[in-house]
Amino acid sequence: MKIALRNCGSMEYADIEAYISRDGYFAAYKAFKDMTPETVVQEVKTSGIKGRGGAGFPTGIKWDAAQKQQSESKYIVCNADEGDPGAFMDRSIIEGDPHTVIEGVMIGGYAIGASMGYIYVRAEYPIAVERMTAAIEDARNRGLLGENIFGSGFSFDIELRIGAGAFVCGEETSLMASIEGHRGEPKQKPPFPFQRGLFGKPTIINNVETLASIPMIILSGGKWYTQFGTEKSKGTKVFALAGDVMNTGIVEVPIGIPLGDIIFEIGGGTANKKKFKSAQIGGPSGGCITTDNLNVPTDYEPLKELGAIMGSGGLIVMNEDACMVDTARFFMDFIKDESCGKCTACRIGTKRMLEILERITQGEGEEGDVELLIELGETIQETAMCGLGQTAPNPVLSTIKYFREEYDEHIRNKYCRAGVCSELFISPCENTCPANVNVPGYMSLIAAGRFIDAYKLIRQENPFPAVCGRICTRPCESKCRRRTVDEALAICDLKRFVADYAINSGKNAYQTDVVFPKNGKSVAVIGAGASGLTCAYYLARIGYDVDVFESHDTAGGVLVYGIPEYRLPKDVLDHEIKLIEQEGVRIRLNTEVGRDIMFKELKATYDAIYIATGTQLPQKINVPGESLPGVIHGIKFLKKANTHAPIDMGKNVVVIGGGNTAIDSARTALRLGAEKVSILYRRTCDSMPAYEQEIQEAIEEGIEILPLAAPLRFIPGPDGRVSKIECIKMCLGEFDSSCRRRSVFVEESNFFIDTASLRTSRLSEKTKLASHRGVRLSRKAIRK
Repeated sequence: MKIALRNCGSMEYADIEAYISRDGYFAAYKAFKDMTPETVVQEVKTSGIKGRGGAGFPTGIKWDAAQKQQSESKYIVCNADEGDPGAFMDRSIIEGDPHTVIEGVMIGGYAIGASMGYIYVRAEYPIAVERMTAAIEDARNRGLLGENIFGSGFSFDIELRIGAGAFVCGEETSLMASIEGHRGEPKQKPPFPFQRGLFGKPTIINNVETLASIPMIILSGGKWYTQFGTEKSKGTKVFALAGDVMNTGIVEVPIGIPLGDIIFEIGGGTANKKKFKSAQIGGPSGGCITTDNLNVPTDYEPLKELGAIMGSGGLIVMNEDACMVDTARFFMDFIKDESCGKCTACRIGTKRMLEILERITQGEGEEGDVELLIELGETIQETAMCGLGQTAPNPVLSTIKYFREEYDEHIRNKYCRAGVCSELFISPCENTCPANVNVPGYMSLIAAGRFIDAYKLIRQENPFPAVCGRICTRPCESKCRRRTVDEALAICDLKRFVADYAINSGKNAYQTDVVFPKNGKSVAVIGAGASGLTCAYYLARIGYDVDVFESHDTAGGVLVYGIPEYRLPKDVLDHEIKLIEQEGVRIRLNTEVGRDIMFKELKATYDAIYIATGTQLPQKINVPGESLPGVIHGIKFLKKANTHAPIDMGKNVVVIGGGNTAIDSARTALRLGAEKVSILYRRTCDSMPAYEQEIQEAIEEGIEILPLAAPLRFIPGPDGRVSKIECIKMCLGEFDSSCRRRSVFVEESNFFIDTASLRTSRLSEKTKLASHRGVRLSRKAIRK
C-alpha cells in the first residue's frame, strides 16, 4: 500500500496538472473550505500517525499543542535534511512528488494557524532543490500559495531554505538556528519548538514523509488511515533498502511488517548467496538487528527494546563479509565528524570512542577496551545535549551487545573473521580458511611450477591436503578477491592438484620437513579422526612422543565412516595417514579408552591428553515407527557402506533430511543398486544446508528431492518392516536464527510414500564422552 509514495514514478513530477488530476490539492481545498483548524487536527489525531523523522511522537498531539499557543505568527517547517548514510527516502519523495509535500505543509500550516512555512533541504540534493523550487513557483502561479487560497480567507506561503549539509541540522533546534542564519547548533529544551521556536515564535517541524501522508489522511479520513499498521502505530513507513541486498531502493510497507519480510521478500535477500548477518536500522543513531530478530515487527517500541530505532527509515543490510567492529568504527567516524561540538560529551566522547575502535581494528586492542566503550557510550547517552548526541553511541553499544565475540576476537586473537580489518590478516582467502593455510603463497608457487613446494607449504598448516582438496566446502573461494572481477580462483581444485602430483610423483616430498629434537615429553591422543591425527602430527613435529588411541580398526574417524568413497577414495586417505605416522606418531587401533586401557593409566603415563572423540552419534527424529526394521540412521548407513558391511536396502529408498549426510546417503544408495532414491526435506531446496554442488550433482544423478514435506510416522508391512511413510506438507513460517523460514504443518495435507527402506540423516552435535574424575572440558575455541 502506497501513501507517501503514491505518486512517485506514476506521474510527471514537474506537471502540476498531473498532480491535480490525481486528486492533488483536493485535501487542501477540503480542509480550507469545509473544515476548521480544530477538525483538521482532530482528523490527524484520529489517524494515529506518528512523526516519521525518527522520534515517533504523535503528529496530531504535536499540532494540537501548537494550535493552542497564542501568538501573532506561527511557523511550520518541513525537515528534509536527510543526513543518514544510506538514506534517501525524503529525497525520493521530493524528487518524485514535490507537490504532495507542499500540500502537506499547507494543511499543517492551516491546522496550527501559521501563515508561513519553510522547507529545509540539504545542499547535497541539487535535483530535489531544483524540483521543489519549480513546484513552489508553479503552486504560487496557480494561486495555491499566497493570499486567500481557494477564496477561504486563509493565506499561506512557503520558502525553500538550503542547508549546508551538517548532520546535526537534522535535529530540530539546530535546523531552526540554520534557517535563522545562525550556526546549526542545538539548544536546551524546554522551551520546546511548539512554545518558542523559529524566530521565537511557536513552530512545528515535521519530516517529509509525515507531511506527504497528510493529504491522504484529510482526503480519505483518519479512520481510513488506521486500517494500516499496528495497534499502537498506524499507517505505513518508507524504508530505503541499501547495502548487501539484491533489490536496493525505496519501499513503503505497513508499520509492523517483520523486518525479515522486508529484507528477504521485498529486498530479495542478500546478494551472491552470502549469509545475512545484520541490518543497521535508523542510521548512525540506530542499532543493529541480528539473525535472531528477523521476526521483530518494524514498530517503534519493539525496535527500541532491541537497542535500535525506526529512525527516518534507513535500512542497511550487511552479509557475512561485514565486520561489526569496523561497522561500529565507520558510524562513529561519521558521528565524530558531524558533531557540532557544542557539548563536551559529544565532542570529546565520540572522539575517544573512535580512537578505541580504530586501535581494535588495527590489532592494537587491549583487555578492558570493550568495557571502556560501554562506559563512554552510556555516559554520552546520559549527558549529551541533543537527541543526536544522545543516540550517537547506539551503533557501538548494539554491536557490542549482539557481536561481543567479534570484539573479543579482534582484541585477544588479533583476528577479524569477516576479513575486513586488513592489518589482521594476509589475505581474505587465507583468513577464511579454517586451517589458516597460506593460500596466496601456495597459489604463487603453483604459478611458478613449484608444485612440491606448494604441497609442503599447505602441509605446514594442514596434514591432509589431498583429503581437503576433495571434501572442503571452499570457504576461501567465497572470499577470493578475483570474485569481485569475474569469478573466484579454483583454490580447492588446485590444492587437490598439487596433492595428487606429490602423491604420484614418486618423490619423498617430506624429507626436508622441520622436525624438532625430542623434548622428553609425551602426549596421548584419544581418537584417530581428523582432529586427533592433526594434533598428533604437529605435536610429533615439535618434539613430543605421541600415541593415538582409536577404538575402531581403522584410523580416520568420520573421514573413513562418514564420507563416501566416491568423494574420498580410501587409498588417498590411507596415504596421508601413513605420512603422519612417518613423523613418529604411533596409532593404536582397536584400543578403547575405558575398556582396553584406563583413563587413569593415561594420566599417569603421559604429560598431557588430547580428547578428539568426534560426533558420530545419530539423533532420532522422534516419530512413531522409527525403530522398525528398514529404518537406518544416515551415519550408520554410511558406516556400513564404507566398511562393505551387508545392507538389506531394497529398491525404493527415502532419505529424510537436507544436510551433507543426507545427500551422501542418497547418492550412496543409488550406487548400491537402489532403483529410486528420494529425499524428503521440510524446507525448500535452496534452504538445504548441504554443499550446493553436491545437491546439484545428486539431482543430475536422478535423485528426486521432495521439498516442504516431513514424516509423521513409519508404517510397517506384513513382514514387520517399514513399507510406507505417512508424510505431511509444510509451508514456511517465521524466520529462525539461521535466516531460514521455519517449516509449519499444512493442516489436512497428509500423503503416503511407499518404500522398502529408509534412511534418516540428522546428526547430533553432542559428543558422548565418558565422565572421568579430574577431566576439565572447555567450550572455548582456541585459534592458532
